[in-house]
Amino acid sequence: VARRLSLRKHPECHSMAGGKAIEHLARTGNQDLLTFPLPMQQYRNCDFSFSGLKNLVDNAIVQKEKEEGIQEGEILSCVKDVAAAVQHAVAVHLIQRTYRAMLFCIKNSILPSKNATLVVSGGVASNQYIRKALQNLANANGFALLCPPPRLCTDNGVMIAWNGIERLRAGLGVLHSTAGIRYEPR
Repeated sequence: VARRLSLRKHPECHSMAGGKAIEHLARTGNQDLLTFPLPMQQYRNCDFSFSGLKNLVDNAIVQKEKEEGIQEGEILSCVKDVAAAVQHAVAVHLIQRTYRAMLFCIKNSILPSKNATLVVSGGVASNQYIRKALQNLANANGFALLCPPPRLCTDNGVMIAWNGIERLRAGLGVLHSTAGIRYEPR
């Protein structure tokens, strides 16, 4: 979404990563000026998916560009409102699916009845709006919420690679041969 909104060209966001730029602009945007239907409402599971939301946002941006008479790549006058609406939709989707997962774990005795903890990491945990929403969810359901400090909430791929480097340095769980490993592209 940040790329589609050309936030690198926005004077307040030119040096920010996409998620950080969305969060920054959303602080002063009006999330109620655009409404995005939540993804996967027809599925009663715990899966996350943002592809449908991305398509809806792309379509809304195209419509706003037409209304404002600007070309793709130019900054919309309502860019802060788009950022706020997208951030809110993402947060609500995460909350709904996480809540279902919490209920599933409780119902199936997967988690302890006391001191259950929700752990959130990666880029999503660096967003303060989403983190606050998850904190409210955890509080309402008697869970503790654990999140690394935002400076440690980097891309999950980077975190996994770093973990691999640390394990390699420590000589832990590192494969010496890839024989027997099957790769499945999706």
